[in-house]
Amino acid sequence: MSLVQRGRFITFEGGEGTGKSTQARLLAERLSATGLSVVSTREPGGSPGAEAIRALALNGPADRWSPVSETLLMYAARADHLERLIRPALSEGSWVVCDRFYDSTRAYQGAGGGAPTKLINLLQAEIAGADRPDLTLMLDIEVEAGLARAVGRDALDRFESMDLGFHERLRDGFLAIARSEPERCVLLPADGL
Repeated sequence: MSLVQRGRFITFEGGEGTGKSTQARLLAERLSATGLSVVSTREPGGSPGAEAIRALALNGPADRWSPVSETLLMYAARADHLERLIRPALSEGSWVVCDRFYDSTRAYQGAGGGAPTKLINLLQAEIAGADRPDLTLMLDIEVEAGLARAVGRDALDRFESMDLGFHERLRDGFLAIARSEPERCVLLPADGL
């Protein structure tokens, strides 16, 4: 009996309107076409429990949740997602392509919302542990251009409807993450996508 090699974990990150969902789908399709077993997923969501939490987190008025409450919701969803989908898929040798992961919590609830970094670090250590992406593709676009794209889609969710200052802090948060972890994060301009 041969041992199955662990799959690869690739995440896409970025603010609103960067095109990350489209790029994640295209990469998953391309990898599948080469014969790899690929699981395409998203956060918040990806497992039944996490999808239920997604509905709570993304719907309603922009001020529905405090940054700390949002952080706890995101990590509750992430715990279920990791336990029920991501870890099993990777251990079976599948590649996992995920539209958002823990960098989004650092950027949205941390940099954008002001949730304490200490809380986010504690939850990340306890929930994600050693499970970190092998590669993160960080898509970047000017805030106004990204929001214009988001407005052109379906109805805006809670995050898309937040004020411009939030989105500026969000972008700064993603850029800081990319600069701090160049061995994992690849920063890509998204204005041409």
